[in-house]
Amino acid sequence: MELNGILIFHKPQDFTSHDVVAKLRGILRTRKIGHGGTLDPMATGVLPIFVGGATKAADYAAAQDKTYEAGFTLGFSTDTQDTTGTVTAQSEQRVTEDEVRAALNTFLGAQKQVPPMYSAIKIDGQKLYDLARKGKEVERPARDITILDIALLNFDPDSQKGAFRVTCSKGTYVRTIVHDLGEKLGTHAAMHALTRTRAGVYDLSEAVTFEQIERARDDGTLESLFRPTDSLFVDYPAVTLSAEGHDRAARGATVFERQTDGLAQFAPGTLCRVYADGKFLMLGRVDTLDKGGNGLFVHKNFR
Repeated sequence: MELNGILIFHKPQDFTSHDVVAKLRGILRTRKIGHGGTLDPMATGVLPIFVGGATKAADYAAAQDKTYEAGFTLGFSTDTQDTTGTVTAQSEQRVTEDEVRAALNTFLGAQKQVPPMYSAIKIDGQKLYDLARKGKEVERPARDITILDIALLNFDPDSQKGAFRVTCSKGTYVRTIVHDLGEKLGTHAAMHALTRTRAGVYDLSEAVTFEQIERARDDGTLESLFRPTDSLFVDYPAVTLSAEGHDRAARGATVFERQTDGLAQFAPGTLCRVYADGKFLMLGRVDTLDKGGNGLFVHKNFR
C-alpha cells in the first residue's frame, strides 16, 4: 500500500521533530516522510506529518500561523529561555495577575523578535545552538513576526507561575516571548511547558499518537488516519478543470478561462486548489494573460 497524505500527530515530550519522523518512518515503512514545523523537545502537541506526495506541501504547513499554550515561571531566567537550561539570573520582584495581563497585551501585532541563542537558525553557516553549547554568544538580527492573539489563561501570585495562549506567525519563538515578558515586568521569566494546540487548520483534538498509528497499521485501518493533501489548503478557492484544461495542466502549460469552471472571478495573484475528475491536482496561480483575461499557471504540483 502506497501511503499518501497528512497525519495530524500528537508529539510527546522529549522527542525532537526529527525523532518523530525517524520513528514514524519505521512504523509506516516508508522513507518519503517529513514534518510541517519544528517543535522543541520540551514541547508537545500538533505536528503535521507529510507522507508520500504530500511531502511537497510540508513547507506550506510550516509557514502557517500556529497556536500555543505556554507555562511560565517568573523570578529567574536561563540560557535556553526555558527550564531545561542553566539559570543565568534571578529576581525577588513580585508581580500581580493584572500586571502580567497588561504586559502580555503589549505583545499584540507586528513586531521584531531577536531569536534565542539556543535555536537552529544559522549565522555565517553555523547553527546558533552549536555556538551556544561552546559558550559563545553572537549578535542575532531581529526577525519580523506577528502576534495575532495573546491571552493570560491563569496566574498564581504566590508561586509566580502562570500560562498564556498565543496565536502567532511563522518564526515566532514562544520561549522568547516568555523571556521578554519577564523583562517587561521588571523581573525574569522562563518557560516551563509548551503545547501547540493548532497548526494552520489542524487542531490538537484531531491528533494521533504513536500507539494509535501502530494499532491502525496492524488492523489495516491506517489510511483512515490520513488527511488528504488538499485539507491543508481549505482556505484557498477551488477551481475545476475540463478534460482539455487537465491535459494542459499535466503538461505544465497555461490553462485558459474556458477550460475551467470560472477562473474570471479571481484576481491576479490568487492561489487556487485545482481539481480534475474529482481529484486534487495542484495549487494554481491566477495571472493576467498578455492578450487579456485570466490564465491559470502551475504553482505547485502534488501528484
